[in-house]
Amino acid sequence: MLQIKNISKKFGTKIVISGVTAEIAAGSIGIFLGPSGTGKSTLLRIIAGLETYDTGSLVLDGKPLTPTQVGMVFQHFNLFENLTVLDNVTFGLIKGRSGMDPAQARIYATQLLTEYGLHDNLLKYPDELSGGQKQRLAIVRTIAQRPSVICFDEPTSALDPFLKNFVAQTLSALAQAGYTMVIATHDIQLVEQLACTLFLMHDGAIIESTTYQEFIKNPEAFPAIKKFIS
Repeated sequence: MLQIKNISKKFGTKIVISGVTAEIAAGSIGIFLGPSGTGKSTLLRIIAGLETYDTGSLVLDGKPLTPTQVGMVFQHFNLFENLTVLDNVTFGLIKGRSGMDPAQARIYATQLLTEYGLHDNLLKYPDELSGGQKQRLAIVRTIAQRPSVICFDEPTSALDPFLKNFVAQTLSALAQAGYTMVIATHDIQLVEQLACTLFLMHDGAIIESTTYQEFIKNPEAFPAIKKFIS
């Protein structure tokens, strides 16, 4: 289980995260909802170890969470534009913490890329890929590192409805595979396709939370989430 305990963060005098506490079970999906500027992306960056925090703690299965346990899929993918699709995946395997043998890294990366429908694009560069293909490459590059937790920042941003469905299916499959997922989004269509826990944020704080299933059963019990979704 991922436990986010009383996390707070300031940039100068501006409070961007205010006492956020949440729990996300292993193999499940936690979605942080809210409009732009509510602190969702900052919280994800804190979980991924890309941003410091002022107070609180992050715990995974009873032990302090470390950045090596977390993968991040960025809103704009952050792919290495000067590397091929295959090298985008193998670079981290060879140069990163795993220190994998280059030949083994290529075999492993090719298997993953094939699984995600990118086998015919191994030698292409990111600027030759569609938005959906870039999304899949970003996911493969992340899961290749075998994290326990994966953060997705606005994973359906600028994708058409068909690709949004694919992303939803992929997220569900990753959860079934045992990954704990933390998602920042304001895409209600994505929320409707996932078995997830919702955390609605406002001014850096969680103001309401529930599972999506419970919300559907009794939306009147969660007025803030109902208002946001409607």
